[in-house]
Amino acid sequence: MRKKKPLQMVESSVKIMLLITGALVTIALYYVNINNNEEEKASRPLVIYDTSVYDSLEGCDLFSGKWVHDNDSYPLYKDSDCPYIRGDYACGQYGRMDSKYQQWRWQPSACNLPRFDAKEALERLRGKRVIFIGDSVNRNQWVSMVCMLQAVIPLGRKKMQKIHGVSLFTFKAFDYNVSIDFYWSPLLVESNGDHPSKHRTNERIVRINSIEKHATHWINADILVFNSYLWWRMPTVKILNGSFEDSTQYDIVDNHNGYKMVLKTWSNWLYSHINHTRTRSYFMSMTATHHKGVEWGMQDDQNCLNETEPIMKDEFWESGSDLKMLMILESSLNKLKTRGVNVQMMNITQLTQYRKDAHPSIHRLHYSPLTKEQLSNPSSYSDCTHWCLPGVPDVWNELLLAHILRKHI
Repeated sequence: MRKKKPLQMVESSVKIMLLITGALVTIALYYVNINNNEEEKASRPLVIYDTSVYDSLEGCDLFSGKWVHDNDSYPLYKDSDCPYIRGDYACGQYGRMDSKYQQWRWQPSACNLPRFDAKEALERLRGKRVIFIGDSVNRNQWVSMVCMLQAVIPLGRKKMQKIHGVSLFTFKAFDYNVSIDFYWSPLLVESNGDHPSKHRTNERIVRINSIEKHATHWINADILVFNSYLWWRMPTVKILNGSFEDSTQYDIVDNHNGYKMVLKTWSNWLYSHINHTRTRSYFMSMTATHHKGVEWGMQDDQNCLNETEPIMKDEFWESGSDLKMLMILESSLNKLKTRGVNVQMMNITQLTQYRKDAHPSIHRLHYSPLTKEQLSNPSSYSDCTHWCLPGVPDVWNELLLAHILRKHI
């Protein structure tokens, strides 16, 4: 065996010593970094928000009040700063030139709403999953909530995505571990309108007892925000006996009875599947649809098109808002309460009655080419159901957050 020369032995020893030293330095730096990180976390000031401003709202009817013009505080964000506003709600992007509709504050009669603070809301929602469940008006509100919160989140620390194969859209704020989701379910139970984009139909068909297909995606939420109204405005509903794949047998009921039946199925599911000490539930009431200008003094063929001011007449009520549907919802929630389940109804119906000025009308994305007849009569294709963003749905979210944040989550 050939012996190493003294110089080679020294070089080998030096290399070994360098490797050992490097390893020790790496280990030392690793533990120093851990300690530094732990010290940084320990020394990071605990953010404590004064909840008394929200607690003072207890007992105040937030939904009784008036609209006050306030161009100092509103809008809460700029439409150009929120990349998540869909073509349905992006009125400025599609040609609306006036902006006063963005500058109205809701003033409750007996108290004052706290000024919205996105960082505070995110901090108080830390670690939570909020999910909006319902139709396109609920999606309208969800987009509003995302726009209200996302402005204070740095690029790269937030993400919007559609969950493949599911009617679920999710927005995540990574630094707060917050998820603000939307689930498309316009009739709450399984229906012929369940596809989130391909759902144009002139009839309503539901499987009255089939809710699990949707509800399995709601089960782990901390805050549930439901709505269901627009799709019930047809005079009748078909109740399918069996599945959509293997049955053509159905019963026909009027829309009010169908709504009662679905709310009963929804109530039973909520009662038996949700841990109500952990999860809080809300139900947004119906919103106004300003299709008949004659109701606020315009000609018969006019609607929300070109309207730029709210209605100032107290207790104004437009005919598209079905009071009986609202009473059915209230009755269902009262029955749930007797079973120990408290679902807070967010009664935004009256405050939306006044806002004929805040709809997209013709200022929106049109998913199919307009006909010559439509182009000659813009009122015929005006959207007086949904709401421009920024705008009225931002106030719904302020009211919702007032309820959520005063409960010390």
